[in-house]
Amino acid sequence: MIEPFQIPYDAEQVADLQVRLARTRWADAVSEDWTMGTERSFLSRFIDFWHNSYNWAERRDYLNGLPHFHTTIDGLGLHFLHFRSETTRPTPLLLMNGWPSSFIEFQRLAPMLTAGSPAFDVVIPTMPGFGYSDRPTRRPYGADPVELYPRLMALLGYENFVVAGTDIGSGLATRIALRHPQHALAVHVSAIAPKPLPANDPPLTRPEMEYDARLLAWGREDGGYQAIQSSRPQTLAFGLADSPVGLASWILEKFRAWTDCGDDLLSIWPLEALADNLTIYWMTNTIGSSIRYYYEATRLRPPLREDDFVHAPTTVAMWPHDLALAPRERAERLYNVQSYTVFPRGGHFPAWEAPELYADDLRKLAKQHETVGLKPQP
Repeated sequence: MIEPFQIPYDAEQVADLQVRLARTRWADAVSEDWTMGTERSFLSRFIDFWHNSYNWAERRDYLNGLPHFHTTIDGLGLHFLHFRSETTRPTPLLLMNGWPSSFIEFQRLAPMLTAGSPAFDVVIPTMPGFGYSDRPTRRPYGADPVELYPRLMALLGYENFVVAGTDIGSGLATRIALRHPQHALAVHVSAIAPKPLPANDPPLTRPEMEYDARLLAWGREDGGYQAIQSSRPQTLAFGLADSPVGLASWILEKFRAWTDCGDDLLSIWPLEALADNLTIYWMTNTIGSSIRYYYEATRLRPPLREDDFVHAPTTVAMWPHDLALAPRERAERLYNVQSYTVFPRGGHFPAWEAPELYADDLRKLAKQHETVGLKPQP
C-alpha cells in the first residue's frame, strides 16, 4: 500500500537539539582555513544560524509541500518523493542521490523535469537507513535498493523506466540496469562503477591511466572518510549521533570540498538548505545507518564481474568539480555509451549546483525515447 507521508515534528527533539547546540564544547583549531578539515569560523557561523535563526517547524511545513509518500516492501518501510508531470506520456524516471545528501538535493531539478519538454514522472526514493526510510536490521546486506526500487516502480505503475543517479545513486543505476535489464529504458550516471577488467580487454589508454592515478591521489588526500565509513562505521556513528556540531562538521566539510563553489560554499548552498539536509539526518538519527552503507557495499555486496556490461543506452555526465572524472573509454568498458559530456561547471551535487544542465542532459534521453523508442533490454 502506498500512502501520503508528512515529515513529523517532535518538539522534544527540537528542544534537545537547541540545548546541545547551546552547550557546544569547541575544539582548538590551529589552522584558520580548510587545510586540516572543517574551518572553525565557517562552522561557528553555521552553528549560530542553526541554533538562533533556523526554524525547523517552518522548514518542516515547507518541505511537507513536496509530494512525499511511504510504502512497505518486504517488511521495510520506504520513503520516496513522486513528482508527476501534467503532460501526456511522460517518461518514468528513477532518480537516486548519494551520501551525505538527501531529497533536498533534488528540489531544484525535479520541477524542471516535470514541466519541461520532454517531461518526466520523477520518483526519488530515500535509501534504506537514510532519513525517513526504515533502517535495515538484517545482515548481511539486509536491504538492497537494487531489488527494492524496481518493485517500488512497479507499485507505482512503471514497469519500464529510466534509471539515473549521482554518487551512490550512479552505482545503483548501474546495478539495476545489470540485474533488471528488462525494466531499464536507459541509464544516466555521473560516476563510473568499478569492475575488474578481463585479461583479453584492450590495454588501458593514457587517459585511463591518468584517471586511475587521480583516483589513487584522491584516496590519499580526500578518501579518509570513505576508509573509516567502510571499515569502522560504528566507531564514528556514536560520536556523530550524539553531537550535532560533530555531525555538521563531518558533513559540511564534504559539501564544501565536493561542490563547485570556488571555496565559497554559501555562494551555491544557502545556510537554510544545508541546515535542512543536516536536520533530516539529526531528527531521524540515521547518520549511523547511512554511513554503515559503505561497510556493507564494500565488504558484503557482491562485486561486479568481468563480463558485466550495461546494454541499455547510457548517458555519462561528468562534472568538473566531482571526485574524479572518468574518460569515455573507461565508461565504454562497462556501458553502452550513447552520450558522454564533461560539463563546464558543477560538482558532486549537480542537481542543486547545475540543475538546468542536468535537466537538459536527461531530456536528451527522453527525446530519444520519443523519437526512436527506447526499449528495455531482454
